[in-house]
This record gives sequence, C-alpha cells and structure tokens, in this order.
Amino acid sequence: MQQDLHLFYWFHRLLDLLVPTLVAFALLGQNTLLQHPDYWLFLALAGTSFVVIAQFSGLYRQWRGQQLNNTGKLIMKSWFLSLPFLVASGTLFSFVPEHSVAQLIGFVLLPPFIFYAYRFLVQQLLFWLRSRERLQTNVMILGAGQTGQELARKLQASPLLGYRLLGFLDDNAALHGQMLEGVAVLGDLENLPEKLQQRHCHQAYICLPLSAQSRIQTVLETLADSTISVKFVPSLFSFDLLHTQWQELQGMPILSVYHTPMHSLSNRMLKRLEDLLIASIVLILTSPLLLLIGLTIRLTSNGPVLFKQTRYGLNGKAIEVYKFRSMTTLENQQVMQATRHDPRVTQFGRWLRKSSLDELPQFLNVLLGNMSVVGPRPHAVAHNEQYRKLVPKYMQRHSVKPGITGLAQINGLRGPTDTLEKMQKRVAMDLHYINTWSLWLDIKIFLLTLIRIFNDENAF
Repeated sequence: MQQDLHLFYWFHRLLDLLVPTLVAFALLGQNTLLQHPDYWLFLALAGTSFVVIAQFSGLYRQWRGQQLNNTGKLIMKSWFLSLPFLVASGTLFSFVPEHSVAQLIGFVLLPPFIFYAYRFLVQQLLFWLRSRERLQTNVMILGAGQTGQELARKLQASPLLGYRLLGFLDDNAALHGQMLEGVAVLGDLENLPEKLQQRHCHQAYICLPLSAQSRIQTVLETLADSTISVKFVPSLFSFDLLHTQWQELQGMPILSVYHTPMHSLSNRMLKRLEDLLIASIVLILTSPLLLLIGLTIRLTSNGPVLFKQTRYGLNGKAIEVYKFRSMTTLENQQVMQATRHDPRVTQFGRWLRKSSLDELPQFLNVLLGNMSVVGPRPHAVAHNEQYRKLVPKYMQRHSVKPGITGLAQINGLRGPTDTLEKMQKRVAMDLHYINTWSLWLDIKIFLLTLIRIFNDENAF
C-alpha cells in the first residue's frame, strides 16, 4: 500500500512537470515550438522549477485529510515563486520569441488552474469511490479521553475521506458501553490484536495521555505482533501545543512548541522582500503628502514634526518607532493611551489620527528593518511590562517583527486597550497570525487595511 502511495505521488510530480509544456503546445501550436528549439529547454525549466518549489512548500504531502483550498494556496504560491526563475532563464538564454499578450497571460494563468483542476477531479473520484464503501479504512481509537474524542469529531466531520470509525477502546471501565461523540466505547485495551482483528480494523489510533507512558509502550509492543497500521496522536491539549511542528536533528525527533512559519530562512527572506517592495512603493507614492503633512505640523503647533517612541521589537529588543506628531506632549514612555476627545491631541493631529496618516513614517522603520508592514502592533514599553504579567504568552508577540497593521487591527481590535479582555483578544489574534503566517495572509491584511483605514471608529 505504501509503495502504491509513493507511485501515486510521483505520478503527480510527472504531470506537474509536463503541464507547462502542454499549455505552451495549446497556446502556440506545434509549428512554433519546432521553430524555436530553445522552447523545450525553457519549458523543462518551467516544470522543474515548479516541482522543486512545490516539494519544499509541502504540495506533495499526503492528500488525505487535507483541504482543497490549502492545496490551491500551495499551488499558487509555488507557481508564482517559480516565475522569477523562468524570467531569469529566458534572459540567460536570450530567449525572446514573439508571442501575443494573450499568450503570455495564458501561460501565466493556465498552469496553476490545471494543477488545481486535475487534483480536484482525482479527489472527487476518490470521494465517490469511498462514498460507496470502496477504499474505506476501518479505524479504532485507543483512548476515549479529550484527544480521542477530538479525533472522533474530525473523522466523522469528513466522511468522504473514507475513514469508518468502529469505536473506542479504553481502560476506564466507567466508560464502557457509553456513547461519546456518537461512538461507542467497546471495551478495554486487553487482547488488542484479537479485538481489532475481529472487527476487521485496518488502523488503530493511540490517543492515550502522555502521562500513561508505560501503557502506551505496552500497547505498541502488543500491536507489533499484528499487521494493523498503528498511529500515535500525542495529547497536545494538556500543554497547549496546538501550533507545534515536528523537526528532526540527526535522526532525533524534536517538537517545536512555539513555532512560526517565519522562523524559516526562505520565509524570512520572502517577508523582507515583501516589506521592502511595499514600503518603497508607499513612500514614493506618498512623498508629496509626507512633505505637506510635515509642513502643516510645523505651522500649526510647536514641536518637532516626527514623534519617536521606544517600543519592543523583534525578540523584545527596544526600537524607536516613528510617527507624525499629533499631540502637544512628547512623553516617550507614557502609559496613558489616547482617548476620544483627548485634550492632548492637536486639531490637525486629530485628523491625522482619524485617517491613520500619522502612521506613515513607520514605513521608514520598515526600510530600516526594525518593523514589518504586517505584524503585531508594537505597544509602549510600559504597556509591555504591565501586560506580560497578566496575559499568558504575551511576549510571544515579539517572536516576529512588529507591524504597521495586523490581523487584530482589521478585525476591529484597534484603539485603546483599557480592559484586560481587550488586550487578551488582541494578543490571541496576534498569536494566531504568527502561527498561521503566509504571504497571502499578509497581502489580505494589507488590502483590507487600505479599505478600512478611513472608516475605523476606533481611530482617534
């Protein structure tokens, strides 16, 4: 079975390798391809670059249990990351054959659509077969605790994946005969091979708590004398390890507890490129406005144009964050946040804050490298010291660079955090962003910020 799966995945790699050539053949025709022999090398590079990038992005991991929208995101990411390699190879080989704009657009847009389309068709075929009780896998869950019940919910929520849940087995006699998540607890963990074989079980999921190490070892040794596929589901609920990642060091498995996709070198480089590109474009386009705002501040109130405040940046290191001055006071470590109708805010500053234009100088922080366009908003040092003692995992916000905008801000959590509950919600949203970061999430947040920037009731 495992060998068949490997062949299945290599078959998809081969199809992905051929798709750019098939698209070019459809768009240009056989004659054009034969007139330009360099096309074949170019198209081979197109397919190869996509397959290599897709391999590292995780596109060829097991499909079963994966959502198609996640597959679509990985396809788009891998294809558009491979396009710069195509441009570079075309330049290197001085390969510039004539083709129309429509053909160029078609070559850029059609391959990812085809990558997704045939995966969708294959998955629908598998779903159809499994819905008729073909290719179904009989599953037994060993352990009826929180982890086992969560697994049962997920298996039953996706019936077309082809898993048929037979029941639970658990040593707790008080649970025997009960229905948990609509599934019966059938007995204890004694004589496991016989019980599983009698029920024609194909896979057994061990969902025992980590504290039951000796019992887990006994179950594993017992099932070693059988042909049943055994999977271990660690009880992550006890330690709040829901956003962990398995790693390996010289063959030793390691569980990365507080992990973010931005810890990888390639993702850090990608995010830095994103920051430099967006910040440069914004500063160039708004340069006349920046000069006008600076001049107005000088003419309408006493004091400097820019206000610098010390905040915590990456890894909790102190940084100076720039803003257009909107108040008459210049306290750097102030704990008191701005409130509606705050008397410290100047008349022009009130408009700046309402329109969020006072934040524009922070794009200079982005170019300097101590901030990002998207990320957790930096709080004043005094606020950090106050809330790190009150909100669990508060300082995990500083495992990435702070941002000009963030997931919390586009979800209505901008403005003063005058209650502990507001700060808890903001931190929860920041941690969700850190744990699930992607380039597409950054783009979504940035675009939603532009849409909502002038219609935010919490901006004052």
